[in-house]
Amino acid sequence: MPSALPDIGEISNIEIDGVNVRIASGGRTDGIPVVLSSPWPESIYAFRNVLSVIGAVAPYVAIDLPGFGMSQGRSDLMSPMAMARFIERAAWKLGIKKMHGVGPDVGALAMLFAAADRPDLFEALVVGGGATSVELAAGYLVDLIASPPGQFASMEGGDLAVDFVSQSATVSVPPSVMEDYWHSSAAGRFDRATNFVRAYSDELPLLKRLLPKIEPPVLVLAGRHDALVPPANGQLLEEHVPRCRQVLLEGGHLIWEDAAAEYAMEIRKWIEGGYISLPTLPSDR
Repeated sequence: MPSALPDIGEISNIEIDGVNVRIASGGRTDGIPVVLSSPWPESIYAFRNVLSVIGAVAPYVAIDLPGFGMSQGRSDLMSPMAMARFIERAAWKLGIKKMHGVGPDVGALAMLFAAADRPDLFEALVVGGGATSVELAAGYLVDLIASPPGQFASMEGGDLAVDFVSQSATVSVPPSVMEDYWHSSAAGRFDRATNFVRAYSDELPLLKRLLPKIEPPVLVLAGRHDALVPPANGQLLEEHVPRCRQVLLEGGHLIWEDAAAEYAMEIRKWIEGGYISLPTLPSDR
């Protein structure tokens, strides 16, 4: 019998824009809420060692975005720009008028697009692990971006996800969590989720043009040894986003797994006020 999943708060499923999504909520009842989007090919349980630290200082909602984790998918949402609009609608559905957005991996790009479109919605952002330019992507991510639709449709997506996490994480992932990751990508879900990164070639150039217009302060929190999204991706954000800095932690692409305690504390320091004193990008840089 599989062991129980870790406690990450109150788990529920809600309908947002006609899509059934899984969320975890908890933390304090006061303060600016922190909205986290789960990384791919994992789920909200990737934050199992992070949420209690955040919850000690703020309310939080962790979301499996449509098509990721255990949330229902929809083909028209599988791109960074479309997912940004979903994040905006999710905030409205949840009654959130201002939030700290935390978007690792695929969520990074959706959060950045959303912040460019709705700067009033974000107090600050934490991103990282998401390619900011196709030319700066590396390793297996390059193959995923270039893959034709349907390439992985005949494969067991759950096995692909578990193999990736097993090979990439430097820490042991509990069997119950790994099972959740497996179901999150099972059958054709992995291939359909890949459509999100297949859209990078078209949408990342658009994002680059929007970066100077992003008003909320941005923390890029990433792994120093990320083999898929090297630190140069964060450096691009530092060069173009008016208020942005990058912090590199010791670990790889799955830094929220590899260095969960450090990852959580950096987010906590940021939302407790670290973002307030971040200087503006020099105009001649």
